[in-house]
Amino acid sequence: MARHRGPKAKICRRFGENIYGNDKYDKILSSKGYGPGMHGKKFARNVSEYGKQLLMKQKAKYTYGVLEKQFRKHYDDVKNKPGVTGDLLLSRLEQRLDNVVYRIGLGNTRPQSRQIVNHGMIYVNGKKVTIPSFEVSIGDEVSLNPNKAGNGYFKNQEQYTKAKKNIPSWLQMDSKTMIAKVLSLPTKDHFDANIDASIIVEFYSK
Repeated sequence: MARHRGPKAKICRRFGENIYGNDKYDKILSSKGYGPGMHGKKFARNVSEYGKQLLMKQKAKYTYGVLEKQFRKHYDDVKNKPGVTGDLLLSRLEQRLDNVVYRIGLGNTRPQSRQIVNHGMIYVNGKKVTIPSFEVSIGDEVSLNPNKAGNGYFKNQEQYTKAKKNIPSWLQMDSKTMIAKVLSLPTKDHFDANIDASIIVEFYSK
């Protein structure tokens, strides 16, 4: 399955949530708070249990910007580990470098953060990393490419990171140096409340 290239507003309307984080989708949802399509206002359906599981998986994939093959690999990597499989899956998704860049405020949305990583603007422990799915570990330091730190975008972003209040406690961001440190692994308290990973586990367990 290829990455979604169509209107992201339709995806947000499908789930009734702003899963991309861009303010413009909040405005669209406030004016069109119903599903997409010509029958969006009237069409009410009884979704099967399988349908609910599939929708939850799709929501998680769109939220984190992960393709099906990657998503399945994340699940396969954690399914036999001790602990709650759904929590381990979301923890793995949270540890992706593109998500970390988003969480610490260097990117305003996850899609934008993925581009920032792709374009070689992020270092991990002093080395450039261009793979958005790179998994951070406890003690890792995430910083700007020193050759890109003077970029006008990041200069403007300094004020945003200083004002950002919702950086999760498993990450520590120094807005002066623009360096973040991974203090611990993300836990259930840090996950987006709108994703029920247990339903996704049910989907894959069949």
